[in-house]
Amino acid sequence: MAKSDMLGESLWDAYSDKVTTLMNNPQHQGEIFEAEAQERGHKLIVADFGAESCGDAVRLYWEIDPKTDTIVNSKFKSFGCGTAIASSDVMTQLCIGKTVQEAVKITNIDVELALRDDPETPAVPPQKMHCSVMAYDVIKKAASLYMGVDAESFEDEIIVCECARVSLGTLQEVIRLNDLTTIEQITDYTKAGGFCKSCIKPGGHESREYYLVDILKDTRKEMDEEKMKAAADAGADGDFTTMTLVQQIKAVDAVIDESVRQFLVMDGGDMEVIDIKNSEENIDIYIRYLGACNGCASSSTGTLYAIEATLKEKLSKNIRVLPI
Repeated sequence: MAKSDMLGESLWDAYSDKVTTLMNNPQHQGEIFEAEAQERGHKLIVADFGAESCGDAVRLYWEIDPKTDTIVNSKFKSFGCGTAIASSDVMTQLCIGKTVQEAVKITNIDVELALRDDPETPAVPPQKMHCSVMAYDVIKKAASLYMGVDAESFEDEIIVCECARVSLGTLQEVIRLNDLTTIEQITDYTKAGGFCKSCIKPGGHESREYYLVDILKDTRKEMDEEKMKAAADAGADGDFTTMTLVQQIKAVDAVIDESVRQFLVMDGGDMEVIDIKNSEENIDIYIRYLGACNGCASSSTGTLYAIEATLKEKLSKNIRVLPI
């Protein structure tokens, strides 16, 4: 089939040569029948899985030697797009020669990587990554039928990004350890959200229980609350005026992180605490604006007032904020 008959030229370029070849010439498409498997003393497993989001479906055949649990032969039938055919074909090839216990460890990322022409270039456009996820899911279904367990038992974590197989716990840990503040940073560190993008926020290709925007927001909130508590605990009784200079700076940074910094960053700016000086009447906090905030007219009026009002409310009514 000519590429002009299948996809527009620009979209076609997003597919690897392996994918386009297997779309037209799959190597493992077909059926395995019960009688022939029995003749060889093997057990036949037939698993079906369908993706509600796109209407594609795949049937996977495993011929298994029950003495060793080894998949000696495998075929598939795909009812869907060309990408589903290519993904299913590679998935089937990856299963042959493995034990059932080994095959269930094959992920959609393994399938997608096997479809690449080179290690650095994705094999399919992001919106087609779900096809390799479907291949992963039908493997779990086949393994569950053979082992007599629930397919969900193979998942011991909540998976947020199906495309990259990134769990909720991993995302929370990466955000904390690396102090991440944006979705782009999360994608750079974990690959979550880098494919079909359904896990980033509502309204994507598939609805999700967890979204990166909410995980980032909730985790950052927990981190800020922990900073505030740690800063308060460091003082004699949580009173800002009795804290040491280091404790005061930490407390101020915690309030800024929780209530102010995100708004500055949205406008391309930021700020840092330079010094804190205590007098009988006031606690003067000296700050420096960074990025777009430096030189902005609002930095000495509305923005400054908002920062000072927040610190007064959270820490001490005697605070004054002075930009330098």
